[in-house]
Amino acid sequence: MTDSLPRPAAPPRGPAPPAEDRRHVIRRRSLTLLIIVLLIGIPAGYLVISANQSRDSGKVKEAKYSATGLTEGWPSKLQRRLYEVPVPVPSSEVAYYETNNWKTSRLYVQFETTSAGLDAFLGGIDVSRDDLERDRAAIGDRERRVTGWRFDGPGPWWGLVREQPDPAPSQEVLVDLEDPDRPMVYVVARTVP
Repeated sequence: MTDSLPRPAAPPRGPAPPAEDRRHVIRRRSLTLLIIVLLIGIPAGYLVISANQSRDSGKVKEAKYSATGLTEGWPSKLQRRLYEVPVPVPSSEVAYYETNNWKTSRLYVQFETTSAGLDAFLGGIDVSRDDLERDRAAIGDRERRVTGWRFDGPGPWWGLVREQPDPAPSQEVLVDLEDPDRPMVYVVARTVP
């Protein structure tokens, strides 16, 4: 019975393969090390760079949302559209502040513009200069405390309140026309979701 089982083939008799020379070993190991560095180092470097960018972005957002008063600069286009505050071009001394809670969202904006810019802004909220009332305190004490606005300059001060049904935003506008060519405009836009 044992004669019918196949026997493993005998290893071929011949010369053994030559041993690797030292230079070939070093080259093979260097190539292996390079491949490992490329497969691990590049993704790891990408992760480090991404983490730093993400952390920096978080710091910028944290600074933006932890602001407790007016921030120099223009409100975003989305904010201007949502609150219907069309800041005209050209404008200078632009600053804004947004507050949100479960009841009401408010956008506070100030800017200095030209006489034509004032007309463009008022037209953008569907009112005109004729709707402005002299010495009307359109912006209340609460909003003044939030922003630090003080309306005790020589003026003349002109104001209006534009009410709209919710959820459309309502605006309180106060204009300092001390220099009619460079009016300073203060706006509080409020929306109730």
